[in-house]
Amino acid sequence: MTISDAMLCASALRSSAAAKAKVPAVPQVLGVENSLEFRIGPECSPVEAMRRSDRFVSMVLPALLMAEPEAAALAEAVLAVLMELVDVTARHRASLDLAGRVSFDGAHALVTVGEMNRALPTPEEEPGLYLVRRLVDDIGQYRGDEAGYVTWLSVPVRPNVP
Repeated sequence: MTISDAMLCASALRSSAAAKAKVPAVPQVLGVENSLEFRIGPECSPVEAMRRSDRFVSMVLPALLMAEPEAAALAEAVLAVLMELVDVTARHRASLDLAGRVSFDGAHALVTVGEMNRALPTPEEEPGLYLVRRLVDDIGQYRGDEAGYVTWLSVPVRPNVP
């Protein structure tokens, strides 16, 4: 994804946030957006995949959460779980591209990353998953289109951080 594509996504997301805040917004050609998506090619190492996804999502996420009073805390939690999920998925990649999506419904941010060549490891195998399990209220996997596992998780608006 290019910077201009990201800015187009951010523009659509701002319109979505304005609609939720009952502020008139510019109509979008494809309708109101409440999600962002990214793809990272096979040439990227797990560290580079994390860097690229963090850079893009950090840039666009504020527009997605604009109308949310707890936006800063939610964005921090979403980025933390996203980085762990991208890291694990990139190291156990089953597909050429690593695909990710973050959507927001007003109560939860749904983060999806795929595809892995195995089921999600336990936190004992991947200690970063302790953080993930602490910040989310639900997590799961399903079979993706390329015979791998797509992992999804739900981050509540007010993460249960002690």
